[in-house]
Amino acid sequence: MAPELTRILSDVHYGDHAGRLRRLEELDPLLDGVDHLVLNGDSVDTRPSAQPAHSTRCRTELLAFCADRVPRLTLVTGNHDPDLSTCHHLDLAGGEVFVVHGDILYPSLVPWSRDAPVVRQRLKQEFRCTAPETRGSLEGRSSAFRRVSASLPQRHPPGIPAWRALLSFFADTVWPPHRAALILHSWFVLPGRAARLGRRHRPAARFVLTGHTHYPGCWRPRIGPVIINTGSFTRPLGALAVDLRDGALRVRPVERRSSHYHLGQPRAEFALAGSARLPER
Repeated sequence: MAPELTRILSDVHYGDHAGRLRRLEELDPLLDGVDHLVLNGDSVDTRPSAQPAHSTRCRTELLAFCADRVPRLTLVTGNHDPDLSTCHHLDLAGGEVFVVHGDILYPSLVPWSRDAPVVRQRLKQEFRCTAPETRGSLEGRSSAFRRVSASLPQRHPPGIPAWRALLSFFADTVWPPHRAALILHSWFVLPGRAARLGRRHRPAARFVLTGHTHYPGCWRPRIGPVIINTGSFTRPLGALAVDLRDGALRVRPVERRSSHYHLGQPRAEFALAGSARLPER
């Protein structure tokens, strides 16, 4: 029997005008042979919308699609899908791998968003009403972030022409100009913040996997966990997949070819505890 394959992806954004995924079948090559699929947040948008039927349809289609193709599915929540499941973070490989969407690293969820000031105030209110011991726990913090996420309406609802939605998305991203600086700053601070989160709440973890910022990468500090961001299925930077199999963690690019998504050659490879030592690359 072949060793079980766990594959982690994030930020699929199915049904979102800003996403590149138009048909779920485009993911088929990524799911071939997968025993356990982990979608680490922002798989669909379940927040309040002027078109709730669209959100419900996308959610239903995604769940049915995954159920038909993989034996086991774990949905970790993100800021776009705060109620998609009750799983806000995940431990894999005997606790060596800690999976969390990543919005919890930012006190305003999405620092470059126009909603950031409102979010910051709502989170402060949430924490004021929370007992200190709960406020400091990973579960308490995650729950507060999810409640605030669920209170925010979708900024780019369906039902408008794709060109208009895309124009609105880019206008929201680059205007006013200081927002570009906020995006770059969020990319810069993520590895350090993710490492601190891991050291505080999962000190035994050797790897922290995030998404959220749509900036794929792998950071290997001298001290502390390896940080991996799996990017997104949106333009312009693309996605990474993380595979756990046969005592190894492999980071592979996701490439779009012939209208489907495929895996590229591994960019990094690490041995997990208890396995034969692999050359890290």
